[in-house]
Amino acid sequence: MDVINPMYRLPPEKLPKTYLNLAVHLGYQLPLISPMTLKPATPEEALMIFPAGVVQQEMNFKDKEIPIEDELRAAYYYAQRPTPLHRALRLEKALGVDSDKIKIFYKNESVSPTGSHKTNTALAQVYYAKKQGIKAIATETGAGQWGSALAYACALFGIECRVYMVRASYRQKPYRGILMRTYGAKVVESPSNITDIGKKFLEKDANHPGSLGIAISEAVEDVIKHNDTTRYSLGSVINAVLLHQTIVGQEAKMQMEMAKEYPDVVIGCHGGGSNFFGASSAFLVDKIEGKKNPTIIAAEAAAAPKLTRGVYAFDYGDSGHMAPIAKMYTVGSDFVPAPVHAGGLRYHGAAMLVSLALNKKLISAVAFKQTDIIKAGILFAKSEGFIPAPESCHAILEAINQAKAAKDKKEKKVIFFNCSGHGYFDMAAYGDFLDGKLLDYELSDKSIKESIAKLPKIEGFQ
Repeated sequence: MDVINPMYRLPPEKLPKTYLNLAVHLGYQLPLISPMTLKPATPEEALMIFPAGVVQQEMNFKDKEIPIEDELRAAYYYAQRPTPLHRALRLEKALGVDSDKIKIFYKNESVSPTGSHKTNTALAQVYYAKKQGIKAIATETGAGQWGSALAYACALFGIECRVYMVRASYRQKPYRGILMRTYGAKVVESPSNITDIGKKFLEKDANHPGSLGIAISEAVEDVIKHNDTTRYSLGSVINAVLLHQTIVGQEAKMQMEMAKEYPDVVIGCHGGGSNFFGASSAFLVDKIEGKKNPTIIAAEAAAAPKLTRGVYAFDYGDSGHMAPIAKMYTVGSDFVPAPVHAGGLRYHGAAMLVSLALNKKLISAVAFKQTDIIKAGILFAKSEGFIPAPESCHAILEAINQAKAAKDKKEKKVIFFNCSGHGYFDMAAYGDFLDGKLLDYELSDKSIKESIAKLPKIEGFQ
Protein backbone atom coordinates (compact mmCIF):
# COMPACT_ATOMS: atom_id res chain seq x y z
CA MET A 1 0.00 0.00 0.00
CA ASP A 2 1.59 3.24 -1.14
CA VAL A 3 -0.66 5.57 0.84
CA ILE A 4 -1.89 5.04 4.41
CA ASN A 5 -4.36 7.63 5.64
CA PRO A 6 -3.59 8.76 9.21
CA MET A 7 -6.58 8.53 11.56
CA TYR A 8 -6.86 10.40 14.85
CA ARG A 9 -9.00 8.94 17.64
CA LEU A 10 -9.73 10.53 21.00
CA PRO A 11 -9.91 8.32 24.10
CA PRO A 12 -13.36 8.06 25.75
CA GLU A 13 -12.40 10.41 28.58
CA LYS A 14 -11.86 13.20 26.02
CA LEU A 15 -15.53 13.11 24.99
CA PRO A 16 -16.69 16.71 25.64
CA LYS A 17 -18.25 17.32 29.05
CA THR A 18 -19.98 20.55 28.04
CA TYR A 19 -21.74 22.03 25.02
CA LEU A 20 -20.52 25.34 23.60
CA ASN A 21 -23.29 27.94 23.76
CA LEU A 22 -22.54 30.00 20.64
CA ALA A 23 -25.64 32.14 21.25
CA VAL A 24 -23.64 33.86 23.98
CA HIS A 25 -20.44 34.11 21.92
CA LEU A 26 -22.36 35.67 19.02
CA GLY A 27 -24.43 37.97 21.19
CA TYR A 28 -27.69 36.48 19.96
CA GLN A 29 -30.69 38.14 21.66
CA LEU A 30 -33.60 37.99 19.21
CA PRO A 31 -36.63 36.07 20.51
CA LEU A 32 -38.62 33.38 18.80
CA ILE A 33 -41.95 34.87 17.68
CA SER A 34 -45.30 33.16 18.27
CA PRO A 35 -47.09 32.45 14.95
CA MET A 36 -50.40 33.05 16.76
CA THR A 37 -49.73 36.48 18.31
CA LEU A 38 -46.73 37.70 16.22
CA LYS A 39 -45.17 38.64 19.57
CA PRO A 40 -42.25 37.02 21.43
CA ALA A 41 -43.09 33.43 22.32
CA THR A 42 -43.48 32.80 26.04
CA PRO A 43 -41.78 29.90 27.83
CA GLU A 44 -45.25 28.41 28.33
CA GLU A 45 -45.88 28.35 24.57
CA ALA A 46 -42.49 26.74 23.93
CA LEU A 47 -43.09 24.13 26.65
CA MET A 48 -46.25 23.01 24.86
CA ILE A 49 -44.12 22.05 21.85
CA PHE A 50 -40.64 21.06 23.05
CA PRO A 51 -39.31 19.05 26.03
CA ALA A 52 -38.56 21.27 29.03
CA GLY A 53 -34.83 20.57 28.97
CA VAL A 54 -34.63 21.72 25.34
CA VAL A 55 -36.57 24.91 26.12
CA GLN A 56 -34.20 25.74 28.99
CA GLN A 57 -31.21 25.38 26.69
CA GLU A 58 -32.87 27.33 23.89
CA MET A 59 -33.43 30.29 26.20
CA ASN A 60 -30.03 30.23 27.90
CA PHE A 61 -28.27 33.44 26.85
CA LYS A 62 -25.81 33.72 29.75
CA ASP A 63 -23.72 30.52 30.02
CA LYS A 64 -20.94 30.05 27.45
CA GLU A 65 -20.81 26.35 28.29
CA ILE A 66 -23.62 24.01 29.37
CA PRO A 67 -22.81 20.71 31.17
CA ILE A 68 -23.62 17.34 29.56
CA GLU A 69 -25.04 14.88 32.09
CA ASP A 70 -23.09 11.64 32.67
CA GLU A 71 -25.99 9.44 31.50
CA LEU A 72 -26.14 11.37 28.22
CA ARG A 73 -22.36 11.20 27.77
CA ALA A 74 -22.64 7.43 28.25
CA ALA A 75 -25.25 7.31 25.48
CA TYR A 76 -22.88 9.27 23.23
CA TYR A 77 -20.09 6.80 23.91
CA TYR A 78 -22.48 3.92 23.13
CA ALA A 79 -23.21 5.69 19.81
CA GLN A 80 -19.51 5.63 18.81
CA ARG A 81 -18.37 9.01 20.10
CA PRO A 82 -15.75 10.39 19.90
CA THR A 83 -15.79 9.90 16.11
CA PRO A 84 -12.50 9.72 14.17
CA LEU A 85 -10.69 12.42 12.23
CA HIS A 86 -9.03 11.30 9.01
CA ARG A 87 -6.24 12.81 6.93
CA ALA A 88 -7.48 12.42 3.33
CA LEU A 89 -4.13 11.55 1.78
CA ARG A 90 -5.72 9.41 -0.92
CA LEU A 91 -8.03 12.23 -1.92
CA GLU A 92 -5.06 14.60 -1.96
CA LYS A 93 -3.25 12.15 -4.26
CA ALA A 94 -6.29 11.86 -6.55
CA LEU A 95 -6.36 15.67 -6.83
CA GLY A 96 -2.65 15.79 -7.65
CA VAL A 97 -1.79 18.24 -4.89
CA ASP A 98 1.48 18.44 -2.98
CA SER A 99 0.59 16.83 0.36
CA ASP A 100 3.36 18.74 2.10
CA LYS A 101 1.62 21.99 1.20
CA ILE A 102 -2.08 21.14 0.93
CA LYS A 103 -3.59 18.96 3.66
CA ILE A 104 -7.21 17.79 3.79
CA PHE A 105 -8.80 16.44 6.97
CA TYR A 106 -12.35 15.24 7.57
CA LYS A 107 -14.39 14.27 10.61
CA ASN A 108 -16.21 10.99 10.02
CA GLU A 109 -19.72 11.17 11.50
CA SER A 110 -20.85 8.19 9.39
CA VAL A 111 -19.75 5.77 12.12
CA SER A 112 -22.78 6.51 14.32
CA PRO A 113 -25.40 3.72 14.56
CA THR A 114 -27.67 5.39 12.00
CA GLY A 115 -24.87 6.76 9.85
CA SER A 116 -24.87 10.50 10.53
CA HIS A 117 -24.24 13.34 12.99
CA LYS A 118 -27.96 13.57 13.78
CA THR A 119 -27.69 11.15 16.71
CA ASN A 120 -25.89 13.89 18.69
CA THR A 121 -29.04 15.95 19.17
CA ALA A 122 -31.50 13.04 18.93
CA LEU A 123 -30.01 11.43 22.02
CA ALA A 124 -30.03 14.73 23.91
CA GLN A 125 -33.62 15.65 23.07
CA VAL A 126 -35.01 12.19 23.83
CA TYR A 127 -33.00 12.07 27.06
CA TYR A 128 -34.61 15.33 28.22
CA ALA A 129 -38.06 14.10 27.15
CA LYS A 130 -37.57 10.87 29.10
CA LYS A 131 -36.55 12.81 32.23
CA GLN A 132 -39.74 14.85 31.89
CA GLY A 133 -41.94 11.76 31.57
CA ILE A 134 -42.92 12.37 27.94
CA LYS A 135 -44.33 9.24 26.29
CA ALA A 136 -43.98 10.07 22.57
CA ILE A 137 -41.99 12.25 20.18
CA ALA A 138 -43.23 13.54 16.80
CA THR A 139 -40.90 14.92 14.16
CA GLU A 140 -40.28 15.48 10.47
CA THR A 141 -37.45 14.22 8.28
CA GLY A 142 -36.16 14.96 4.80
CA ALA A 143 -33.58 12.48 3.54
CA GLY A 144 -34.25 10.36 6.63
CA GLN A 145 -31.02 10.80 8.56
CA TRP A 146 -32.77 12.79 11.29
CA GLY A 147 -35.77 10.46 11.43
CA SER A 148 -33.45 7.46 11.69
CA ALA A 149 -31.44 9.08 14.49
CA LEU A 150 -34.55 9.99 16.46
CA ALA A 151 -36.03 6.51 16.00
CA TYR A 152 -32.78 5.04 17.34
CA ALA A 153 -32.73 7.41 20.33
CA CYS A 154 -36.38 6.71 21.15
CA ALA A 155 -35.72 2.96 21.03
CA LEU A 156 -32.74 3.42 23.35
CA PHE A 157 -34.74 5.40 25.93
CA GLY A 158 -38.09 3.62 25.48
CA ILE A 159 -40.21 6.39 23.95
CA GLU A 160 -42.72 6.16 21.08
CA CYS A 161 -41.58 7.87 17.84
CA ARG A 162 -43.74 9.24 14.98
CA VAL A 163 -41.98 10.56 11.85
CA TYR A 164 -43.45 12.61 9.00
CA MET A 165 -41.10 12.00 6.05
CA VAL A 166 -41.04 14.32 3.02
CA ARG A 167 -42.74 12.47 0.17
CA ALA A 168 -39.93 13.00 -2.39
CA SER A 169 -37.41 11.47 0.00
CA TYR A 170 -39.82 8.79 1.24
CA ARG A 171 -39.98 7.45 -2.31
CA GLN A 172 -36.33 8.05 -3.22
CA LYS A 173 -34.98 6.43 -0.05
CA PRO A 174 -37.32 3.61 1.01
CA TYR A 175 -34.68 1.90 3.14
CA ARG A 176 -34.46 4.92 5.44
CA GLY A 177 -38.13 4.41 6.21
CA ILE A 178 -37.53 0.71 6.83
CA LEU A 179 -34.65 1.54 9.18
CA MET A 180 -36.89 3.85 11.23
CA ARG A 181 -39.63 1.23 11.37
CA THR A 182 -37.08 -1.39 12.44
CA TYR A 183 -36.29 0.81 15.45
CA GLY A 184 -40.04 0.89 16.17
CA ALA A 185 -41.02 4.27 14.73
CA LYS A 186 -44.24 4.98 12.86
CA VAL A 187 -43.31 6.58 9.50
CA VAL A 188 -45.83 8.65 7.52
CA GLU A 189 -45.41 10.05 4.01
CA SER A 190 -45.78 13.87 4.07
CA PRO A 191 -48.01 15.56 3.08
CA SER A 192 -50.29 12.97 4.65
CA ASN A 193 -54.03 12.52 4.93
CA ILE A 194 -53.94 12.15 8.73
CA THR A 195 -53.40 15.83 9.60
CA ASP A 196 -55.40 18.90 8.65
CA ILE A 197 -52.26 20.57 7.25
CA GLY A 198 -51.40 17.54 5.15
CA LYS A 199 -54.92 17.31 3.73
CA LYS A 200 -54.80 21.01 2.80
CA PHE A 201 -51.70 20.53 0.64
CA LEU A 202 -52.97 17.30 -0.89
CA GLU A 203 -56.20 19.02 -1.92
CA LYS A 204 -54.14 21.57 -3.87
CA ASP A 205 -51.86 18.96 -5.41
CA ALA A 206 -52.44 15.23 -4.98
CA ASN A 207 -48.88 14.60 -6.20
CA HIS A 208 -47.21 17.21 -4.01
CA PRO A 209 -43.51 16.26 -3.51
CA GLY A 210 -43.60 17.60 0.04
CA SER A 211 -41.10 19.80 1.84
CA LEU A 212 -39.50 20.00 5.25
CA GLY A 213 -41.69 23.00 5.98
CA ILE A 214 -44.86 20.96 5.43
CA ALA A 215 -43.56 17.96 7.36
CA ILE A 216 -42.71 20.21 10.31
CA SER A 217 -46.27 21.56 10.27
CA GLU A 218 -47.69 18.05 10.38
CA ALA A 219 -45.47 17.04 13.29
CA VAL A 220 -46.38 20.19 15.26
CA GLU A 221 -50.08 19.57 14.63
CA ASP A 222 -49.60 16.02 15.92
CA VAL A 223 -48.03 17.41 19.12
CA ILE A 224 -50.85 19.93 19.64
CA LYS A 225 -53.47 17.19 19.24
CA HIS A 226 -51.69 14.88 21.70
CA ASN A 227 -50.20 17.46 24.04
CA ASP A 228 -50.70 15.45 27.20
CA THR A 229 -48.28 12.74 26.02
CA THR A 230 -46.26 14.07 23.07
CA ARG A 231 -43.57 16.65 22.37
CA TYR A 232 -41.82 17.75 19.19
CA SER A 233 -38.17 17.20 18.33
CA LEU A 234 -36.40 19.18 15.61
CA GLY A 235 -33.22 17.99 13.94
CA SER A 236 -31.76 21.37 13.06
CA VAL A 237 -32.24 25.17 13.05
CA ILE A 238 -32.99 26.03 16.69
CA ASN A 239 -30.25 27.11 19.09
CA ALA A 240 -30.55 24.04 21.32
CA VAL A 241 -29.96 21.64 18.43
CA LEU A 242 -26.89 23.55 17.27
CA LEU A 243 -25.73 23.51 20.89
CA HIS A 244 -25.80 19.70 20.97
CA GLN A 245 -23.80 19.45 17.74
CA THR A 246 -20.89 21.48 19.16
CA ILE A 247 -19.41 18.24 20.47
CA VAL A 248 -18.34 17.58 16.85
CA GLY A 249 -16.33 20.80 16.60
CA GLN A 250 -14.81 20.36 20.05
CA GLU A 251 -13.61 16.86 19.19
CA ALA A 252 -12.32 18.05 15.80
CA LYS A 253 -10.25 20.81 17.38
CA MET A 254 -8.62 18.37 19.81
CA GLN A 255 -7.93 15.95 16.97
CA MET A 256 -6.40 18.66 14.80
CA GLU A 257 -4.11 19.41 17.74
CA MET A 258 -3.16 15.72 17.77
CA ALA A 259 -2.21 16.13 14.09
CA LYS A 260 -0.27 19.30 15.01
CA GLU A 261 -2.37 21.32 12.57
CA TYR A 262 -5.00 24.06 12.61
CA PRO A 263 -7.39 24.51 9.67
CA ASP A 264 -7.12 27.50 7.37
CA VAL A 265 -10.51 26.53 5.96
CA VAL A 266 -13.46 24.90 7.77
CA ILE A 267 -16.33 23.53 5.66
CA GLY A 268 -19.69 21.90 6.34
CA CYS A 269 -22.74 21.16 4.22
CA HIS A 270 -25.71 23.32 5.15
CA GLY A 271 -29.40 22.54 5.22
CA GLY A 272 -30.81 23.97 8.43
CA GLY A 273 -27.40 24.45 10.01
CA SER A 274 -26.78 21.77 12.65
CA ASN A 275 -23.99 19.89 10.88
CA PHE A 276 -22.23 22.97 9.56
CA PHE A 277 -22.46 24.90 12.81
CA GLY A 278 -21.57 21.96 15.02
CA ALA A 279 -18.44 21.13 13.04
CA SER A 280 -17.29 24.75 12.88
CA SER A 281 -18.28 25.71 16.46
CA ALA A 282 -14.93 25.50 18.27
CA PHE A 283 -13.12 27.16 15.36
CA LEU A 284 -15.78 29.88 15.20
CA VAL A 285 -15.23 30.62 18.90
CA ASP A 286 -11.51 31.04 18.16
CA LYS A 287 -12.38 33.44 15.36
CA ILE A 288 -14.78 35.48 17.49
CA GLU A 289 -12.21 35.72 20.29
CA GLY A 290 -9.46 36.74 17.87
CA LYS A 291 -7.26 33.70 18.59
CA LYS A 292 -7.32 32.42 14.98
CA ASN A 293 -8.89 33.52 11.70
CA PRO A 294 -10.06 30.48 9.73
CA THR A 295 -12.22 30.84 6.63
CA ILE A 296 -15.52 29.13 7.50
CA ILE A 297 -17.73 28.08 4.57
CA ALA A 298 -21.27 26.67 4.43
CA ALA A 299 -21.95 24.60 1.30
CA GLU A 300 -25.66 24.48 0.45
CA ALA A 301 -27.83 23.01 -2.30
CA ALA A 302 -28.60 25.27 -5.25
CA ALA A 303 -32.17 23.96 -4.99
CA ALA A 304 -32.65 25.71 -1.61
CA PRO A 305 -30.19 28.64 -1.64
CA LYS A 306 -31.20 30.57 1.47
CA LEU A 307 -27.65 31.66 2.38
CA THR A 308 -26.60 32.60 -1.16
CA ARG A 309 -29.87 33.96 -2.62
CA GLY A 310 -32.19 34.49 0.34
CA VAL A 311 -32.91 37.48 2.56
CA TYR A 312 -32.21 38.03 6.28
CA ALA A 313 -35.67 38.48 7.78
CA PHE A 314 -38.24 37.06 10.17
CA ASP A 315 -39.93 34.00 8.69
CA TYR A 316 -42.06 31.03 9.69
CA GLY A 317 -40.20 27.85 10.50
CA ASP A 318 -42.76 25.77 8.62
CA SER A 319 -45.11 25.96 5.65
CA GLY A 320 -48.29 25.62 7.72
CA HIS A 321 -47.29 28.58 9.93
CA MET A 322 -47.67 26.65 13.17
CA ALA A 323 -44.02 26.62 14.31
CA PRO A 324 -42.26 29.66 15.80
CA ILE A 325 -41.08 32.57 13.65
CA ALA A 326 -37.39 33.46 13.76
CA LYS A 327 -34.99 35.83 12.05
CA MET A 328 -33.06 33.86 9.48
CA TYR A 329 -31.74 33.81 5.96
CA THR A 330 -34.68 32.45 4.01
CA VAL A 331 -36.17 31.94 0.57
CA GLY A 332 -39.64 32.02 2.15
CA SER A 333 -41.66 29.35 3.95
CA ASP A 334 -43.92 28.91 0.90
CA PHE A 335 -40.92 27.96 -1.25
CA VAL A 336 -40.98 24.31 -2.40
CA PRO A 337 -37.48 23.14 -3.40
CA ALA A 338 -36.96 20.80 -6.33
CA PRO A 339 -36.83 17.10 -5.32
CA VAL A 340 -33.04 16.78 -5.27
CA HIS A 341 -31.51 13.74 -3.58
CA ALA A 342 -29.90 15.84 -0.82
CA GLY A 343 -33.23 15.91 0.99
CA GLY A 344 -31.65 17.09 4.23
CA LEU A 345 -30.66 20.37 2.56
CA ARG A 346 -34.10 21.20 1.14
CA TYR A 347 -35.15 23.47 4.03
CA HIS A 348 -36.25 27.01 3.15
CA GLY A 349 -34.39 28.76 5.97
CA ALA A 350 -31.15 28.76 7.95
CA ALA A 351 -30.57 28.45 11.68
CA MET A 352 -30.74 31.71 13.59
CA LEU A 353 -27.13 31.40 14.78
CA VAL A 354 -25.83 30.55 11.30
CA SER A 355 -27.79 33.50 9.92
CA LEU A 356 -26.36 35.87 12.51
CA ALA A 357 -22.82 34.62 11.85
CA LEU A 358 -23.30 35.16 8.11
CA ASN A 359 -24.78 38.61 8.68
CA LYS A 360 -21.71 39.47 10.79
CA LYS A 361 -19.49 38.18 7.95
CA LEU A 362 -17.88 35.59 10.22
CA ILE A 363 -18.75 32.90 7.67
CA SER A 364 -19.48 32.68 3.94
CA ALA A 365 -21.56 30.39 1.74
CA VAL A 366 -21.51 28.63 -1.64
CA ALA A 367 -24.23 26.67 -3.50
CA PHE A 368 -23.88 23.61 -5.73
CA LYS A 369 -26.00 21.62 -8.20
CA GLN A 370 -26.59 17.94 -7.53
CA THR A 371 -24.74 16.55 -10.57
CA ASP A 372 -21.58 18.33 -9.45
CA ILE A 373 -21.78 17.16 -5.85
CA ILE A 374 -22.40 13.51 -6.75
CA LYS A 375 -19.37 13.63 -9.06
CA ALA A 376 -17.34 14.82 -6.05
CA GLY A 377 -18.86 12.05 -3.94
CA ILE A 378 -17.74 9.42 -6.44
CA LEU A 379 -14.17 10.77 -6.39
CA PHE A 380 -14.25 10.68 -2.58
CA ALA A 381 -15.59 7.11 -2.55
CA LYS A 382 -12.89 5.91 -4.96
CA SER A 383 -10.13 7.52 -2.92
CA GLU A 384 -11.31 7.38 0.71
CA GLY A 385 -13.22 4.12 0.49
CA PHE A 386 -16.80 4.83 1.57
CA ILE A 387 -19.75 6.47 -0.13
CA PRO A 388 -20.79 9.82 1.40
CA ALA A 389 -24.35 11.07 1.72
CA PRO A 390 -25.43 13.53 -1.01
CA GLU A 391 -25.62 16.21 1.70
CA SER A 392 -21.99 15.60 2.71
CA CYS A 393 -20.93 15.73 -0.95
CA HIS A 394 -21.54 19.50 -0.88
CA ALA A 395 -18.78 19.92 1.72
CA ILE A 396 -16.54 17.50 -0.17
CA LEU A 397 -16.93 19.48 -3.39
CA GLU A 398 -16.00 22.74 -1.65
CA ALA A 399 -12.98 21.05 -0.04
CA ILE A 400 -11.89 19.89 -3.50
CA ASN A 401 -12.39 23.39 -4.90
CA GLN A 402 -10.34 24.90 -2.08
CA ALA A 403 -7.51 22.40 -2.64
CA LYS A 404 -7.46 23.04 -6.38
CA ALA A 405 -7.43 26.80 -5.87
CA ALA A 406 -4.54 26.53 -3.40
CA LYS A 407 -2.66 24.34 -5.88
CA ASP A 408 -3.15 26.87 -8.69
CA LYS A 409 -2.00 29.73 -6.44
CA LYS A 410 0.90 27.66 -5.02
CA GLU A 411 -0.40 28.28 -1.50
CA LYS A 412 -0.05 26.22 1.65
CA LYS A 413 -3.45 25.34 3.06
CA VAL A 414 -4.96 23.08 5.73
CA ILE A 415 -8.56 22.20 4.88
CA PHE A 416 -11.04 20.59 7.30
CA PHE A 417 -14.57 19.45 6.48
CA ASN A 418 -17.23 17.42 8.23
CA CYS A 419 -18.41 14.28 6.48
CA SER A 420 -21.83 14.32 8.12
CA GLY A 421 -22.93 10.85 7.06
CA HIS A 422 -22.63 7.89 4.73
CA GLY A 423 -24.66 7.43 1.54
CA TYR A 424 -25.54 3.75 1.65
CA PHE A 425 -29.25 4.58 1.82
CA ASP A 426 -28.83 7.11 -1.00
CA MET A 427 -27.68 4.83 -3.79
CA ALA A 428 -30.51 6.00 -6.07
CA ALA A 429 -28.71 9.34 -6.43
CA TYR A 430 -25.50 7.63 -7.48
CA GLY A 431 -27.39 5.24 -9.74
CA ASP A 432 -29.18 8.09 -11.50
CA PHE A 433 -25.86 9.87 -12.02
CA LEU A 434 -24.08 6.78 -13.34
CA ASP A 435 -27.01 6.05 -15.68
CA GLY A 436 -27.03 9.64 -16.97
CA LYS A 437 -30.47 10.33 -15.49
CA LEU A 438 -29.60 12.73 -12.65
CA LEU A 439 -31.17 16.14 -13.26
CA ASP A 440 -30.15 19.64 -12.30
CA TYR A 441 -33.01 22.03 -11.64
CA GLU A 442 -32.96 25.66 -12.69
CA LEU A 443 -34.24 28.00 -10.00
CA SER A 444 -35.61 31.34 -11.13
CA ASP A 445 -35.29 34.56 -9.16
CA LYS A 446 -39.04 35.01 -9.69
CA SER A 447 -39.96 31.93 -7.65
CA ILE A 448 -37.80 33.12 -4.77
CA LYS A 449 -39.13 36.68 -4.92
CA GLU A 450 -42.74 35.45 -4.91
CA SER A 451 -42.11 33.37 -1.80
CA ILE A 452 -40.14 36.11 -0.02
CA ALA A 453 -42.97 38.58 -0.71
CA LYS A 454 -45.13 36.57 1.71
CA LEU A 455 -42.84 36.94 4.72
CA PRO A 456 -44.61 37.91 7.96
CA LYS A 457 -44.42 41.52 9.14
CA ILE A 458 -42.81 41.56 12.59
CA GLU A 459 -42.49 44.94 14.29
CA GLY A 460 -40.23 46.06 17.12
CA PHE A 461 -37.16 43.90 16.37
CA GLN A 462 -34.25 44.52 14.03
